[in-house]
Amino acid sequence: MILENETLLHKRYQIRENLGQGGMGSVYRATDQNLGVDVAVKENLFTTEEYARQFRLEAVILANIRHPNLPRVSDHFVIAGEGQYLVMDFIEGEDLRQRMERVGILREEEVVLIGAAMCDALSYLHARKPPILHRDIKPGNVKISPDGHIFLVDFGLAKVYQGNQATTTGARAMTPGYSPPEQYGTARTDTRTDIYSLGATLYAALTGVIPEDGLARAMDNAQLTPLRKRNPEVSRHLAAAIEKAMEVDPSDRFQSADDFKVALLNSKSMTQQLLGTYTVAPPPSETERKSDPSKKTSNALVHSMPPEEYAFVSPRKKQLERERRNRRFLFVAIAAILMGVASLFFFGPTREFMRGVSQLISPVEPTATLLDIATATQVALVESPVVEKATSTSTAVPPTVAPITQLSPTPIGADYLQIAYTSTRTGVAQIYLTGLLKDEAIQVTNMPGGACQPSWAPDGLKMVFTSPCAIKKDTYEGSSLYIINADGSGLQQIPTAPGGDFEPAWSPDGKYIAFTSVRDGYMQVYLYVIDKHDVNRLVKTNSTQPARQPAWSPDGKQIVYAYKRVTTYELWTMSTFGSNEKQFFASGDVLSNHYPTWSPDGSLILFSQHDASEFNFPNLFSIKADEPNSSALKINMGVLSIEDLDYSPGGNWIAYESGGDRGYHVLYSTPSGANQARITEDVAFDDFDPAWRPVPK
Repeated sequence: MILENETLLHKRYQIRENLGQGGMGSVYRATDQNLGVDVAVKENLFTTEEYARQFRLEAVILANIRHPNLPRVSDHFVIAGEGQYLVMDFIEGEDLRQRMERVGILREEEVVLIGAAMCDALSYLHARKPPILHRDIKPGNVKISPDGHIFLVDFGLAKVYQGNQATTTGARAMTPGYSPPEQYGTARTDTRTDIYSLGATLYAALTGVIPEDGLARAMDNAQLTPLRKRNPEVSRHLAAAIEKAMEVDPSDRFQSADDFKVALLNSKSMTQQLLGTYTVAPPPSETERKSDPSKKTSNALVHSMPPEEYAFVSPRKKQLERERRNRRFLFVAIAAILMGVASLFFFGPTREFMRGVSQLISPVEPTATLLDIATATQVALVESPVVEKATSTSTAVPPTVAPITQLSPTPIGADYLQIAYTSTRTGVAQIYLTGLLKDEAIQVTNMPGGACQPSWAPDGLKMVFTSPCAIKKDTYEGSSLYIINADGSGLQQIPTAPGGDFEPAWSPDGKYIAFTSVRDGYMQVYLYVIDKHDVNRLVKTNSTQPARQPAWSPDGKQIVYAYKRVTTYELWTMSTFGSNEKQFFASGDVLSNHYPTWSPDGSLILFSQHDASEFNFPNLFSIKADEPNSSALKINMGVLSIEDLDYSPGGNWIAYESGGDRGYHVLYSTPSGANQARITEDVAFDDFDPAWRPVPK
């Protein structure tokens, strides 16, 4: 629960404002009534007896910190049943994240000075007996005061390192892109953990991009993009030093903060200075910011991985696959040549010979993977007379839209590997259909204002979508819903009203379309009855409680949706016609749940969850459909973010959207995360809103 302003905490600290909120508590600006000075109060909501004991022990150690680049911890206390609190110096100014958002990419010299100051602070912390680990170094925790002095702040995740004996204190948390692999799960962290996070922070400051996630790199699902590839102006020595600090294996990093500092200073021929004397240009005053609010450049920090660099397939796997394909191609080529020579020598060229060559090229090796089998099947389907006949009778489509029937479905068990998704490749969002194993996305819509959010009819022959929507947004005010055939023909508009209709979901029996609308001034869930052309409101709440993102159960008897009852979105269920509303899953007043979807067998509901109070990447969770408000299981897919997930009809595959504020991309994999791949590799546009096509009937 967030403390209200003017609350007197511990009979001494009067709360002035909430500076930030996270999963473990909030940070407040408060006034120390005894001393008449402003302080920062860090709240931690873990209150078990053992946790409180360890907190007191480590708070005493932190209170003895005295360093010019670190705030002083002046008090600590535990309020039974409420929380634990650290009181620290309040540092005026801006943090590094705000500076990057204000000026864009930082100058090399400035980054070196910031890095040197942080290394001084880390050297001091790591030299304590026992060593103190910060474990949450990121741009938001590097503060620059009004006189340009640099501070490392926020000890909410700090931990005393006892060699081989790990303490139970210090909440284990990760910041994707800034946390090293060992900080995920239960792996042991040490002083080199902070070195990695500092390197990642400097990387972001020099490039304006959060680096690829450490866990994804450790799993061989991503590679660190060379710093100079993002910013060629950075010197080779500085880039090498930062990349060394970010090595996946701790033994390959700098083994001490002092070593990292020396490398940073040597990269720019700078000399050591006295502790606390590294300063940078001060932030603008409040008056200057108000008078010139446009100092932010287009190079401001990107909250997601650049699409071209965040590879989701292991480089080693890619190499092995290339080598295998090359060997097979060489074998087939030699066989074809030998067969051709023999045929010409004995029989001359014949149609049978040409057919034999084509058959040589298509067989699948005994050791072929599932994708090889699918590829071979798709080639056979595309070239079969049956498919050609179907193509020749396809419905005419608008100019610039190719016939979709050219895409032959590829069977994988009970599934067909076709996905409709939204892409901005033409400059405005349109819906495309692709066969996943061949790079031939076909444009389905050609709406002047853009089209997005496709949802298939259960027969796989039509889809409903939202328009206009030129780019990906959270809501689409003024939009309407349209139905279109899979080949791009037969466009028709669903009855609409002022406000905006979006987030459509076609029912399993094909009779209804549930959707979100703001036609009454705020988001509510509505139902379109297709054969009667009627629109009925399902959820009826007040204007402060929006409901959205409906998803059907496989039997069509229930709808799960996101409902903001208080401060965050909860998951609720209701019947087809809006009765029997029940809370399904709530996660408190900090975490929001969204984009729910049912597994094809109806046993699970999957959803994304993110912190509603500050930026973070959404994670994927699942909960048993027949156990409302039970514990949700986090599913690690090895990507930075995951949302808007859609199962294949047979349940063998999932498609989902991954990315951030920029650079959205559609991926697909098995539900366990295996055989993960991205639909497109183009770097110039966003892909989002995946919808797996049912088997066409």
